[in-house]
Amino acid sequence: MKTAGAARLGDDPGQSRVAFAREWAAAIGPPPTPSDPPSDPPPATSGDAPDDRLSDLLTGLTATLHAAVRDDGSTARAREVGRGLVEHGLAASETLERTLAFVGEHLAADVEPGRLMAALGALAAGFTDALCQRSLDEQEQHHELRTTRSAESAVRAGEAKFRAVFQTSALAITVSDANGVILDCNDAMLALLDRTADELIGTRGRDLLHPDERQVISHAAQRLHNGQEHVRAETRLIRADGELVNVLIALALLRDDDGAPAFYVTMMESLDEVRALQTQLVRQSLHDMQTGLANRSQFVGWLESAVGSRGPATLALVVFDLDGFRVVNDAYGHEVGNRILTAVAGHLRSVFDEVGKLARIGPDEFAVLIHDPADVATVVSLAESAVEQLAEPVWVEDDGIGVTASVGIVVRPARGADAAELLRCVDLTVRWAKDDGKAQWALYDKERDQRERARMRLAASIAGGLEQGEFRVDYEPVHSLVDGALLAVEARLRWDHPTEGVLDPQELVSLSTCTGMAARLGKWSIAQACADAGRWHAEFGDAAPVLSMDLTARECQEPELVATVRQALRECGLPARLLQFELGEQLPALINEDQVEELTYLAGHGVRLVLDQVGGGNVPLDRLRRLPLTAVKFQGSPVHGLAEGADPVEESAAVALLTWSRTLGLPLFAAGVRTRFEARRLVELGVTGAQGPLFGSALLTAEQVRGILGKS
Repeated sequence: MKTAGAARLGDDPGQSRVAFAREWAAAIGPPPTPSDPPSDPPPATSGDAPDDRLSDLLTGLTATLHAAVRDDGSTARAREVGRGLVEHGLAASETLERTLAFVGEHLAADVEPGRLMAALGALAAGFTDALCQRSLDEQEQHHELRTTRSAESAVRAGEAKFRAVFQTSALAITVSDANGVILDCNDAMLALLDRTADELIGTRGRDLLHPDERQVISHAAQRLHNGQEHVRAETRLIRADGELVNVLIALALLRDDDGAPAFYVTMMESLDEVRALQTQLVRQSLHDMQTGLANRSQFVGWLESAVGSRGPATLALVVFDLDGFRVVNDAYGHEVGNRILTAVAGHLRSVFDEVGKLARIGPDEFAVLIHDPADVATVVSLAESAVEQLAEPVWVEDDGIGVTASVGIVVRPARGADAAELLRCVDLTVRWAKDDGKAQWALYDKERDQRERARMRLAASIAGGLEQGEFRVDYEPVHSLVDGALLAVEARLRWDHPTEGVLDPQELVSLSTCTGMAARLGKWSIAQACADAGRWHAEFGDAAPVLSMDLTARECQEPELVATVRQALRECGLPARLLQFELGEQLPALINEDQVEELTYLAGHGVRLVLDQVGGGNVPLDRLRRLPLTAVKFQGSPVHGLAEGADPVEESAAVALLTWSRTLGLPLFAAGVRTRFEARRLVELGVTGAQGPLFGSALLTAEQVRGILGKS
């Protein structure tokens, strides 16, 4: 409700508007002083005289407000009033609240209600917009301030980091002005030149250079001035004692904001120290740390140099491979093993130091390279002398430890030879020495090498031959010595090689053993032979022969042997009683208890086990009792000793063996029977079945076995 005598916005723009502004000022309080924060002071209490500064400010806003409600009724003018309050520091919420109350109360009688409400809303909106904008401006100002402070902090941190790097760097560093006068240097620079900071700072950098080097550095500086970012060069500096220091420098030019040269930063590294370190590293990379001898890398370099066009006419390559050195390490530990290696190196030095170049080329291998040896006999004599010295014991407490070595010797023309091939030849020769009994030397034999390489190529290609279907199983018949009936067939794995022809079964066993293919071939041959025998049984029933197969110790070691055999029998429908495994005379001594249990399991399910005694009498009785044997088979001297006109001693031994074997109560068989006379004597001694040349030398295919069964 309007009070009496209240100011009104009449048509007179003079006194009435001033009075309105004064009352408005009294309603909201005095304006802030310049030192006050940008917010409203507490409002004036009733009876306070309005501040003239606030009245003058509101007089201008009163004119704008008059235009908003009288002249054009534009809400934009009312928004200006709200913004004006905030822009002049009257931004408190109480200011807006009291302004709206004052204006609404004093203009209610003079202004149309709709227009008045629109003006008040626009004023509030303008006030709010201005307040938001001011908040955004303040946030931006704060952000700029924080950014400035962060940048300043980063600069300070960067300067601190640079200073730390500068002072602690192992590289010598100087900072010079545009004229080359040293402004600062680090401790590494002082140590490099053996000078103090007072002696260096303020001097010209070029005065530290050897006179012959100053022109080079001047040219480097000119390249920096021409726009190159940095320059590296080798030069010489003069120490305080006059000694020269070879250094590698990196020179950089720093420019000011206008692009003018400001400072030179020079970093230096002593090449004398670097080259000494490089020499040490090269030595370490080419020498064995334990024995001090050259290592394999250096030895190979010697060998490659020797086979060049300027090398010797001939060379001898001798390699000593210590026999069973692992036993020393396992028994005494690596520390004692290293003592033995050092002693071995000393013995070899005493023999070869004046003759050839000595190196340790492996954990327990030593090699000697001899240029133009007098002859092969001389090299062999040196090797024997070295082996004799190696036998001298090294005492470790009460134990005198000696070592032996297998020695490979290669003497070949040098020029035009291949270093890698020479190493292969000597490694092969060492293996010959080990295979022949160790603790001896072997001389490279080219023909033997060619034979073994051909053999190894065959061995390595077994997997491919199996994949290409080049393997098959043939059969050797076993006949009754009583009526000649076909009792069994012994499976023989054959390899029909495309270039070598059909390989001998025994050769194939040897090849597969040295490449680890024996187990895979054994599994394949069991499946193939059982498949053939299954077809014979399906067609001829009980007239089908027993399938006999050799079972090696390696096959017995396969954890899947029982599963392999059972699967083969199941898939081909062959009764277990028609499968027979022949065990070599050494096998009972080679297998463990778990493998004996697997063979016993097979025997318990009907598979027959036959002991194949090649020489006879080599298996102790306790070994025989370990296996559930169903028969014993003899070949070699127990059979040939019964030949017509045989040596009486051999005949007596054969008769005694076969007579004793009958006490086992097992059927006896013979292999390799050549004549009817042998067959008759075998029958007299209780042998029931036989195989060999007497019954034909050719092996039978599966179809040929089927044909024989069909005729019988």
